[in-house]
Amino acid sequence: MENSIADNFPPPLGSSNLTPQFTGKGRVKIALAIGNSRLHWGLLAGKTLEKTWDTEHLEADAVSRLCEAEKAEYLVQTVIRSIEHISDLNLPCLSDTPAVSNSHTLSFVSLPLILASVVPQQTAIWQSYPDVRIISLDELPIGGLYPTLGIDRALALLGAGNQLGWPVLLIDAGTALTFTGADVNRCLIGGAILPGLGLQLSSLGKQAAALPSVSLPDNLPHRWAKDTAGAIHSGVVYAAVAGVRDFIEDWLNLFPNSKIAITGGDRTLLLQYLTAAFPDTASSVIDAPEAIFWGISY
Repeated sequence: MENSIADNFPPPLGSSNLTPQFTGKGRVKIALAIGNSRLHWGLLAGKTLEKTWDTEHLEADAVSRLCEAEKAEYLVQTVIRSIEHISDLNLPCLSDTPAVSNSHTLSFVSLPLILASVVPQQTAIWQSYPDVRIISLDELPIGGLYPTLGIDRALALLGAGNQLGWPVLLIDAGTALTFTGADVNRCLIGGAILPGLGLQLSSLGKQAAALPSVSLPDNLPHRWAKDTAGAIHSGVVYAAVAGVRDFIEDWLNLFPNSKIAITGGDRTLLLQYLTAAFPDTASSVIDAPEAIFWGISY
């Protein structure tokens, strides 16, 4: 019989054993941004972002069957074990961190966790973590935010603006392709949301019986395709690139001196397509994979 999730860690300890043991300006913290597809992690020493990495979502159904003490212990070990490979990099900020420098403390120490999530089911899991702070929209120093704005969009906008300068347009090429802009006074101007590149491709493969499932091409495809897969590539990629160009040009008409930044898992390919199709437009776009962590660290 397959082991349950509770079999993967020792019996839970008392809550006093999970008390954080870090102080000082260089205090090590973990930032966790829960996206629609993955968990995005950041290691912070004070306000300095040392390293980022991604993992899969936790299995909500399995974790929900644990008692609160088991959940806390499981989540503590999930965090520590997710950064075990980082300790091999000999990052200075980890040298005096008990939970990382000494494997025997895995069950005894919880790193402080700063959480931003757009997935309620995953958020519910992480609320059981012993030392978690969940960021909300009303904490962010951006004017004009509306209640249903995704915390991921708002944090990435804040991070890009603080790091690169205001006004700023933040393009997030993730599960959804989003545009979010703010003016020089850090006031939200607005934005737009459409399905991301991968989501468009997968939707066609799943919802249209005669169409194959295809992945994103490595390079800008031929516009006038002579096969079905190529036609899908052409339609999705050229429409997305034209849309990105249109939003950028309109934004620059409003704010000629604005910074333009792009983040998200598909940003590299999208920027590559944009460069091939519209090099002048692409030259103004700044690659900002860590934008949301810049916002969290602020």
